[in-house]
Amino acid sequence: MTDGTATSHDAPGSVRVLHVDDDPDFAELAATLLERADDRIAVEVATSAREGLSRLAADDVDCVVSDYDMPGMDGIAFLEAVRAEYPDLPFVLFTGKGSEEVASEAFSAGATDYLRKGSGTERYELLANRVRNAVEAHRSRRMLRERTRRLETLISNLPGVVYRCRNDPGWPMETVEGEVEAITGYTAAELARGDVTWGEEVLHPDDREPIWETVQNELDADGTFEVTYRIHTRDGATKWMWERGRGVFEDDDADEPVALEGFITDITDRKEREQELERRTEELEALTTRLEEQYRYLFEESPVMAVVTRVDDGRPIVEDCNRRFVETLGYERDAVVGEELAQFYTADSRRQLLQEGGYERALSGEFLREDRELMTADGETVEALLRAVPRHDAGDEIVGTLALYVDVSERKELEREKERLQEFASIVSHDLRNPLNVAQGCTELAREDCESEHLDTAIDAHERMGALIEDLLTLARSGDDIDELVSVDLAPLVEDCWTNAVTDDATLVVETERAIRADRSRLRQLVENLVVNSVEHGSTGSRMESDDAIEHGGDDVTVTIGELDDGFYVADDGPGIPESMRDDVFDAGYSMSDEGTGFGLRIVEQVADAHGWTISVTDSADDGARFEIRGVEFLS
Repeated sequence: MTDGTATSHDAPGSVRVLHVDDDPDFAELAATLLERADDRIAVEVATSAREGLSRLAADDVDCVVSDYDMPGMDGIAFLEAVRAEYPDLPFVLFTGKGSEEVASEAFSAGATDYLRKGSGTERYELLANRVRNAVEAHRSRRMLRERTRRLETLISNLPGVVYRCRNDPGWPMETVEGEVEAITGYTAAELARGDVTWGEEVLHPDDREPIWETVQNELDADGTFEVTYRIHTRDGATKWMWERGRGVFEDDDADEPVALEGFITDITDRKEREQELERRTEELEALTTRLEEQYRYLFEESPVMAVVTRVDDGRPIVEDCNRRFVETLGYERDAVVGEELAQFYTADSRRQLLQEGGYERALSGEFLREDRELMTADGETVEALLRAVPRHDAGDEIVGTLALYVDVSERKELEREKERLQEFASIVSHDLRNPLNVAQGCTELAREDCESEHLDTAIDAHERMGALIEDLLTLARSGDDIDELVSVDLAPLVEDCWTNAVTDDATLVVETERAIRADRSRLRQLVENLVVNSVEHGSTGSRMESDDAIEHGGDDVTVTIGELDDGFYVADDGPGIPESMRDDVFDAGYSMSDEGTGFGLRIVEQVADAHGWTISVTDSADDGARFEIRGVEFLS
């Protein structure tokens, strides 16, 4: 036997018996009669106590039946040897020489039962019954011990408290085991003795009445309950508990339980995680609401037309659109939402959308920017620049697009107008230059043949016409266009412009060494025109203010290029520009000199606008004119 107790490995309910008797014939007969009395019993025979001990060590046995009077080692000595190794093994002393003294000695040594031998089969039926009772009692005790051991192991390893308490609002504990002190700070003994009452001193005051009502209601329903509540620990901390239990009733007909049995565990960490999750969920929901409101505001107030589409059999259906879209096209929103997007396109754009794969490219994310023509409710065409991107659902599936339309009708018209203007300028340049060149040549030839002041006047007029043509072409061709912005050192560029300009006896002063970010060629146009303007108007000898002529002191004008906090200026010491004329000097064709074209300062303003700069005119320190260019980005 391996564990000190006999355990049967045969069929359930069978009993293996070791019969020890020094008379082999009697032992075999007794075995036969015992097995016949109860077919669940299987008997093995040993003819001496020592052989019996050997059998017990080698085989599993449920019960020992032994004679008393045996040579070498009698039944009592054999019993004592068995008890030394197998304290709980059922042992029946079955002897023919029994007496009260032997029986008393046997029970004192640990015998399970005692029976005297006798004739007749009924004696063996009695023996079989005694063996069966002894084995069943032994098995029951062993099973109870095992269950108790398992329960104790379970309780000791449970993350909580196992209890039995009376079913009244105080819930006084009758028994309590487990992690009592770790959870509550109170010992199990304090709770079991009643020194501390669960319902009055441990349970949170705000939860006492609600939990009592919940438990009673659930007990009335099916005799069980499950609740979550708070407790106050000995040190004043608040913890969350989860409890499941059942009512204990005196009998099946009882209405009220006499006690409650259940399990309590600490769920504070889980509850705090749940509360944190709830808090974060609320924050996320609030954030989502704000984002949805912001999205809706941005969607509705967007400066461009916006349309949300969904895919329906490969075709775009308008699911939503903003106010600018419906207002631009002249529709009510209800007339747009739910309709095919193509319905609001011109025929050419509809073909691009559906037949040439525009919508498919938008769904795939390959769509960049393309021109589209929208059709208003009145049949007018709105030219637009389209940017479309895929729209995904919660499962990251593409369900449609977000399309943004920038109304470029006005810009397109300006571009077309500019193209027409440039074409006109080219025609004018070609058609005027040739006859002008012929006129200039003929006038020069005529002056070689004769002297006449009228020929000098004609030559001056031809030169003025040439200057007008050049300035007109500059205005028409350049416009607001600028090329790449680079770092330009201002001083060298000014000096180069001064060299190329007709400056006569004028003087240049450069008071800056800064570099600015600009289109070099357009900046040159601005500087040259300002320099020429200062030289021409600063040394003319007079200026007009109302109807009076104001004389200038001489022809040696000084032009100064200086630095501002956010730009630069061009100033001269000439007669200046009267304040009443300063609003007009940048108009095309306006000139304070009979010899000027009236386009130079217009070109200057045009270049400044193209860069995003501002230009203004004021008095210089020497009472001349000062042009200030601001909004410039310095690079050094």
